[in-house]
Amino acid sequence: MTGVRGAALTGHRRPAVGLAAGDRRRTWPWRRAALAMTVVAAAGLPFVLPPYRLFQVTLVLVYAVALLGLDLVVGHSGQISLGHGAFFGVGAYVAAVMIGRLGLPYPVTLPAAALVTYGLGWAAGLPALRLRGLYLAVVTFSVAVVLPPLLKRFPEVTGGAMGMPVATPRGAGLDDDQWIYFLVLATAAVAVAGIRNLTRSRGGRALTAIRQHPAAAEVLGMQAASHLTRAFAWSAMYAGVAGALHTWTTGFVAPDTFTLSLSITLLAGAVIGGLATPAGPLLGALVVTAVPAAARELNPAAPGLVSGLLIVAVVYAAPTGLAGLLRRAAAAVAARLPAGRRA
Repeated sequence: MTGVRGAALTGHRRPAVGLAAGDRRRTWPWRRAALAMTVVAAAGLPFVLPPYRLFQVTLVLVYAVALLGLDLVVGHSGQISLGHGAFFGVGAYVAAVMIGRLGLPYPVTLPAAALVTYGLGWAAGLPALRLRGLYLAVVTFSVAVVLPPLLKRFPEVTGGAMGMPVATPRGAGLDDDQWIYFLVLATAAVAVAGIRNLTRSRGGRALTAIRQHPAAAEVLGMQAASHLTRAFAWSAMYAGVAGALHTWTTGFVAPDTFTLSLSITLLAGAVIGGLATPAGPLLGALVVTAVPAAARELNPAAPGLVSGLLIVAVVYAAPTGLAGLLRRAAAAVAARLPAGRRA
C-alpha cells in the first residue's frame, strides 16, 4: 500500500519533502529582500521610462492578468482553451460601452467586465467540460470565431468595424500613462494574490488531483465537471478583467483586435512562459507583447502563425517553458558554486 494512508497503516513515515525548516529560515530573508526590490522597481518605473516604453510595460501587465487566468485552465486543469481572446474582447467592449456610450465612471467597468465574463465562461464551460476531452477546445474555438462578426453587427453600440475611441482614466498629480500604469499594476497584484489563494485552496488541490489522476479523483468523490467548470469561469473572468484594463490602456476598441489570432497568441504565451509556474504568466506576457508587434511588421496575419511556431519550438526545446528553462539554468549555476557560497 502506498501514499499517506499506507504509511500510516504500516507504521512507516514518509521522508520529508522540500526544504528543511532551517533552510526555509535562511532563504526567507532573501525572498523578502527580492520582493521588496521588485516592489521598489515597479513603483519607480513610471518615473524613469519614456511614455511609449511605459505603455509597453503596462500592456505586459495587462496580458499577464489574462495569462494568469488562462494558466488556471491549461496549466492547473489540463484543458485546452482557444477562446480566451474572445473573453478578453468581451471585457474590453463592456468597459468601452460603459464608458463611451453610458458615460459611467471607469472604476465601475472592472467588476462589470468580471461578472459578465464569469457568466459567459460558466455558460461555455459547463456543457463542454461535462463531455471532457477536446470539447472545450471546440466550444471556445467557436466563440473566438463568432465574436468579431457579432461585434460588427451592432455599430450603434460597438462602433462596428471601425471600432470606437474611449476616454482613458486621468489621475491628479500624475501623467495619464503613469496613472494607468499604477491602476493596472494594482489590479495585477490583486490578480496574482487571487490565483495564489485559489490554487492553494481545496478547489485548487482538487484541480491538480483531477488533472493528474482523474479516475482516482472520481473515486474520492471529487466532481470533476463542477471543479473544471468553476475554474474555467474564473479563468474567463480574468481574461475579461484584462480586456477592461486593455481598454483603459489603449483608449480604443475594434473587432479585429480580438480575433482567433489573439486566442492563439495567448495560448502560445501560456505555454512559452511555463505552465503552472509563478513566473510563467509574466514571461509569457513579455512574449505576447513583443512577438506580435515584431511579426505584425512583416504581415498583419503573421502573429498567429509565429505564435504557433513558437509553441512547437518551445515544446521541443524547453517543454517546461521559459520559467523551467530559467530554473534549470539557475540550478546549473548553483551547482557550480562552492558549497560555502551556496549556503
